[in-house]
Amino acid sequence: MMTSARYIGRFAPSPTGPLHLGSLVSAVGSYLDAIAHGGQWLVRMEDLDPPREEPGAADRILKSLDAHGLHWHGPLCRQSQRHKRYDERLAELAGRELTYACHCSRAQIRRRGGHDNDGCRATREEQGPSAVRLKCAGGEEHFDDIWHGAQHQAIAEDTILRRRDGLYAYQLAVVADDIDQGITHIVRGADLLETSGAQQRLFRLFGAAVPQFGHLPLVMNPGGQKLSKQNQAPALDDRRPSANLVQALGFLGFHVPPGLEAETPEAILHWATARWQRHQVDRRNREPAQIAQTGTGH
Repeated sequence: MMTSARYIGRFAPSPTGPLHLGSLVSAVGSYLDAIAHGGQWLVRMEDLDPPREEPGAADRILKSLDAHGLHWHGPLCRQSQRHKRYDERLAELAGRELTYACHCSRAQIRRRGGHDNDGCRATREEQGPSAVRLKCAGGEEHFDDIWHGAQHQAIAEDTILRRRDGLYAYQLAVVADDIDQGITHIVRGADLLETSGAQQRLFRLFGAAVPQFGHLPLVMNPGGQKLSKQNQAPALDDRRPSANLVQALGFLGFHVPPGLEAETPEAILHWATARWQRHQVDRRNREPAQIAQTGTGH
């Protein structure tokens, strides 16, 4: 096992539906990287957007993780219980005059081809619902991603911190949570790579250490779309967790020996943790049927 002076990773699903193969790949990848480095692996339920949530999905996700041997350390964090903390973080930024109210509707932003500060200023005196944006547009954020290497991301638009409907935005909540939980490594799907620059800006504004980012490949459907609830991705069958894990490990670059599927989920994860190597992961997004037949030889 590799060792690290301090490693705290996390898996943070949104309860918009049950886990599918794509989310299992992300969970397993983040779990293996944390445990192989002698770290902790936390689970956070990102239940921040009730209109998009599916009743019972949060409990089903947790039961699915448990069925697959993905047992987390420490208490479960639920974003729905942390609004006070988000209030405090937002007030901190407002006190430094780093935020402003934005009355722009989605239709207005769409017509302008994106959020435009001049157009936005023209709506400042309007009444009615407003979003809260961070003054951050301009410049670039630079970081090294574990699998995608050097990143240079322009911050082209002021980040939304609270939406017009009053719900807290993902960017504020996720950074506030990562800081409070002491997250040192963020291993997640490549669909979130482009959000990392704006999040890094927030980490720095809060005076916090920026975690190491690592973005895993996405599992695609035959139509070239990321597996998701919106694209009717089939839910994991929790009655066959060992088979699901073996499929996820194959996607992550492992050569799985015959018979491993007959082992318990815990035994499979123990086997994989001892053999985890970051360089074995093929960063290309692809369908499960396109898993390469070459790899680490483990």
